Amino acid sequence: MEGKARNSPALLFFSFTCVLLSLSTTTLSTSPQFQTLTVNPLPNKPTLSWADTEPESEPETQTLTDSTSSEASTTSLSVQLHHLDALSSDKTPQDLFNSRLARDASRVKSLTSLAAAVGSTNRTRARGPGFSSSVISGLAQGSGEYFTRLGVGTPARYVFMVLDTGSDVVWIQCAPCKKCYSQTDPVFDPTKSRSFANIPCGSPLCRRLDSPGCSTKKQICLYQVSYGDGSFTYGDFSTETLTFRGTRVGRVALGCGHDNEGLFIGAAGLLGLGRGRLSFPSQAGRRFSRKFSYCLVDRSASSKPSYMVFGDSAISRTARFTPLVSNPKLDTFYYVELLGISVGGTRVPGITASLFKLDSTGNGGVIIDSGTSVTRLTRPAYVALRDAFRVGASNLKRAPEFSLFDTCFDLSGKTEVKVPTVVLHFRGADVSLPASNYLIPVDNSGSFCFAFAGTMSGLSIIGNIQQQGFRVVYDLAASRVGFAPRGCA
Repeated sequence: MEGKARNSPALLFFSFTCVLLSLSTTTLSTSPQFQTLTVNPLPNKPTLSWADTEPESEPETQTLTDSTSSEASTTSLSVQLHHLDALSSDKTPQDLFNSRLARDASRVKSLTSLAAAVGSTNRTRARGPGFSSSVISGLAQGSGEYFTRLGVGTPARYVFMVLDTGSDVVWIQCAPCKKCYSQTDPVFDPTKSRSFANIPCGSPLCRRLDSPGCSTKKQICLYQVSYGDGSFTYGDFSTETLTFRGTRVGRVALGCGHDNEGLFIGAAGLLGLGRGRLSFPSQAGRRFSRKFSYCLVDRSASSKPSYMVFGDSAISRTARFTPLVSNPKLDTFYYVELLGISVGGTRVPGITASLFKLDSTGNGGVIIDSGTSVTRLTRPAYVALRDAFRVGASNLKRAPEFSLFDTCFDLSGKTEVKVPTVVLHFRGADVSLPASNYLIPVDNSGSFCFAFAGTMSGLSIIGNIQQQGFRVVYDLAASRVGFAPRGCA
């Protein structure tokens, strides 16, 4: 089975670390040159609160019995998101930040490796029995930054699930375990669910897998998802009911993993939110009008929860949209056109659309990703952006480099500073970033760093730090992505 069906632990870690992108449609001639950055420390560990997410008894719900039915009426639902840091115990703010950067490096490596493998023949063999075809290594674990709690089966058993816009296949750990990693909740037992059903080998759903397997004894479909770090999940491909805060979605195709090995953390499984045919948005498309959005808050400046909305309610009237671009070699990622970047109200001369072009072989391009924290730009674009920002911020005291960040400042003793504005120019949408989306604290001593990084890969990634505070809208029906500034209210 091809690793295009990448996934992450059951903590529905919404591989979305969304960044507060403040959207602006003003012309460059009227764009401000500077804006104020409030100097906040590293955020403390977030606390978990799950209001109205896990009823004590079976709820009176609207049941969407068939996620593929064309006769279904549309609906909307909303779920609360929490950051992965909430599951970490006994870690200081500095420890949490360092861990986040380590996960980020792992995810970026996996995304770029997957994109690079699209046109190559470098494949790894699937490990599970019943698989005769090759598998592209997919995402490494640690790619989920956000998770939610949802019910699986009938009656619903509530578990943590990671959410990931960079993955397609939905999967969960299942009993009996050949090998399962440790998770927060009891492992899901499909024999105790009235709505669980295996998928036959020859069914259309089974054929949607990149490389399906088949159990010769039971004649049921098998799946496997492999990760770039060697982790994998393997088991039966099945259908099951998922419950989101009182709304049940029936017959969702998901992997019921009996052999899950590698560096997985705490969650029961993963909810794939990519563009592929087996992602949750694609499967439940008609139910939710093929639309969803999320809003990731800046935890250093707000106590409001992050959230995700499915359905027509996901669309924001204040959003500005840019068309999605298709990569015929890789249908999972959300590709967009980045035409240029402005610093201090002026276009950076060295940053042109040609640096971000997706070519006919599937290389290059720019993706929006919820699971990557720090935006990566192809190296020439990053160097031009960094140099322009250094000139605009020459009034600020410089500080030593930190981790992947090569442009840092000493803001100790200050409560606010003026910094150059940064605007991302997508086709049809200019996204003006709040200052806290590109100058971030890296310690509790007043060191702040420019939150972009260069990559030697051709793939550029818009990460969740840059998305904070925006409502990021995925309108698959119209093949577009939108950004609504101050959308987390």
